[in-house]
Amino acid sequence: MEFSSKLLENAVYEMSQLPGIGKRTALRLVLHLLKQPEGRTLGLSKALSDLREQVNFCVSCHNISDTEICEICASPKRDKSKVCVVEDVRDVMAIENTSQFKGLYHVLGGKISPMEGIGPQDLTITSLVEKVKKGDIKEIIFALSSTMEGDTTNFYIYKQLGDAAVTTSTIARGIAVGDELEYADEVTLGRSILNRIPFERAIKAE
Repeated sequence: MEFSSKLLENAVYEMSQLPGIGKRTALRLVLHLLKQPEGRTLGLSKALSDLREQVNFCVSCHNISDTEICEICASPKRDKSKVCVVEDVRDVMAIENTSQFKGLYHVLGGKISPMEGIGPQDLTITSLVEKVKKGDIKEIIFALSSTMEGDTTNFYIYKQLGDAAVTTSTIARGIAVGDELEYADEVTLGRSILNRIPFERAIKAE
């Protein structure tokens, strides 16, 4: 692809580094931005800059937050005895959109995947186990995607919890095997949260 401007080429290259964006799509997006009022383009640039420089991760659940403790963890209306374990921030948003879960979350930051070089040490599993051992959490809900990596991660955490006095459950299989949580419709996901099953039963079923 030939460019008449090095500035244009650089912008297209950076845009094409985003997931699912090829060079042709990147070019279309960059040209669209050029046609917009300067304030709108600069607003996008500032929003991205602020995100990169100022965003925090909640020290308790590891969700993206503007403050040290996210709004969910800080809310007195949440049931702090229940913790839903998810892969990333998108899953928190998906479950919150169902309005069916009133507990807290724990964002792992990924799934165990030897093929991708991701091990337990790369995730926030240790901090989750430490929270459980403090004794305030009564139920851990595994809400990872029903893939081999998700099931492996669930089982690893389950074993790490050992004989901790906590109930472990997993979302019902209204979510099809192999599906990513973020793509599930809200009704199906909400029912899967409400109709969760003991994790031990899920292990025996596999």
